[in-house]
Amino acid sequence: MFQELSSTMIIDEIKPTQKLSETEHIMMSRFANRFFLDREVDLDVITGILDAARYAGTGANVQPWRVYVTAGTAKLTLTDAISHAHAISAAEHSSEYSYLPDPLPEPFASRRREFGSIFFGSLGIAHDDIDARGANTARNCRFFDAPVGLIFTIDRRLEKGSWLDLGMFIQNIMLAAKARGLDTCTQEFLSRYHAVIRAELPLAPEELVVCSMALGFGDPHWAKRRPQMPKASIEEFASFHGF
Repeated sequence: MFQELSSTMIIDEIKPTQKLSETEHIMMSRFANRFFLDREVDLDVITGILDAARYAGTGANVQPWRVYVTAGTAKLTLTDAISHAHAISAAEHSSEYSYLPDPLPEPFASRRREFGSIFFGSLGIAHDDIDARGANTARNCRFFDAPVGLIFTIDRRLEKGSWLDLGMFIQNIMLAAKARGLDTCTQEFLSRYHAVIRAELPLAPEELVVCSMALGFGDPHWAKRRPQMPKASIEEFASFHGF
């Protein structure tokens, strides 16, 4: 059984001797929430998030992002179409880009296996329970039942640098949402259903579906019992020179 950890406890364990800013508290308490309350998010809250996020860093001010925000009937129509495609022809759909290499080298492969063990373990889903894992995966098609679903695209003519900019824009959205008491979960999974998304939303031919995001009020019960994903120490990813 996983110990229940509050965001404050987690942060205190990570940086016990440093006083954190409000921004850092938001950054360190954010997590990919896959369980949401049945509670609508006001449009002015969403536009406020996007208004803040548009100040993300972007090389030469290219601003390569585009986002389609769905809720209500529009989101239901989209999720019904994606769920139908996933149920009857999942093998026929694939993303227009590779998110991870195959095989995944170390130490990244071990981290991915660790994530699966911790996450599915917290749900009580065994490694060999294919049906339960499949049902959990299918929840992606409904944006994990969040009230708002976002689709992010990028112009396919752009290069990797613009993908970095898009990532910063998406991160800004996650942090601005958290600052407003909302949770998010980015989803590479739905990029494989780009053809379905294109049939439901007015994407231009040059737009490539990068990922989606579930956004809403997180279920507080899940937030209390969710396991904290282990993060690499500073020593594992940074080196310091000249100090």
